[in-house]
Amino acid sequence: MPLQVNVVSAEREVWSGEAKQVSARTAEGEIGLMANHTPILAMLDEGRVRIAQADGTTVLIQADEGFLSFDRDVVQIVARNADLV
Repeated sequence: MPLQVNVVSAEREVWSGEAKQVSARTAEGEIGLMANHTPILAMLDEGRVRIAQADGTTVLIQADEGFLSFDRDVVQIVARNADLV
C-alpha cells in the first residue's frame, strides 16, 4: 500500500503524490516512514526530504523548519520554505 505524501511551504504546495518511503530530518534525528508506520508528529529540521517513489525514482526537497505528521499512511510536511532540488 503506497503512502500519500503532501509537502507544502508557507506559500504553496511543493509536491504531492504517492510514495513507498519518505525520509526526513527531525529535531530528534533522521526518520524513515513506510506504510503502516506508527502515527507520529515531529518538528522538522532544515534539510532534505527524500521521497522514494514506486518506480524507483527519488524526489528531493530542500525544506526549512516546520513539522511532519504521519497517520493512516498519509505524510504531511509543512515547512516555512521548501523547494524541489
